[in-house]
Amino acid sequence: MKKVTPKLQFNVVFRPEKEGGFTATVPLLPGCISYGKTLNEAKEMIVDAIDGYLLSKKKRGEVVETDANSFISTLSVSDRKIYA
Repeated sequence: MKKVTPKLQFNVVFRPEKEGGFTATVPLLPGCISYGKTLNEAKEMIVDAIDGYLLSKKKRGEVVETDANSFISTLSVSDRKIYA
């Protein structure tokens, strides 16, 4: 019988860069950052970065937290206090 590996969930922030491409960061994993010339490439690259990050944590015996029970929302706030 084939063993099924559970999938871990992480929130990833993709930001377009002025010079082109996308930077990807994982807020829950400090320093886990990658870049791709396209959004698809950035997605592939951040998966590799997450894999490396998690492998490093596992080798050090550290617990891996995930974003399985969290979500990201975008809020709009007034900038009027900035100019007061």
